Amino acid sequence: MENLASLIRDIPDFPEPGIVFKDITPVLADSDALARLIDGLASPYIEAEVGKVAGIEARGFTLASPVAGRLGAGFIPVRKPGKLPHETIREEYSLEYGTDALEVHVDAVRPGERVLLVDDVIATGGTASAAIRLLRGIGAEVVGFSVFIELAFLRGRELLNGVPLHALVRYD
Repeated sequence: MENLASLIRDIPDFPEPGIVFKDITPVLADSDALARLIDGLASPYIEAEVGKVAGIEARGFTLASPVAGRLGAGFIPVRKPGKLPHETIREEYSLEYGTDALEVHVDAVRPGERVLLVDDVIATGGTASAAIRLLRGIGAEVVGFSVFIELAFLRGRELLNGVPLHALVRYD
């Protein structure tokens, strides 16, 4: 994974001053690196009998769909409010400066279906925690959370409600 980490580009002061954004687009643009990334995210779950892979809007979609294909599973979009056409449930969560929310279709899983959650990064854990509550709220068994990057210094894994975290690159 060192080779993948070397392709991550730091963008200082984005989206606001003091933030160093971890840009993964160079990894996504390199077909070999992208294939290694998808393999790395999926490989711990090959034998986990995952029925669906859920991706968090928007960069999570980019990774979750091919992970679902690799695992022979379906894909569930976890979206911002008002983006899904069918009946949804909603989960609000706190941000540093307010609140946000995620939604998922009420019929996205069968009761007890094994679901892997995928995103590009875990930072403070608020979005991931909301996605886990949302998936559990529709009856999913969330078997893991697989991410490319963990910003460990922000301690987001502490909010995952017992869901195991698999991160390919970790920044302490």
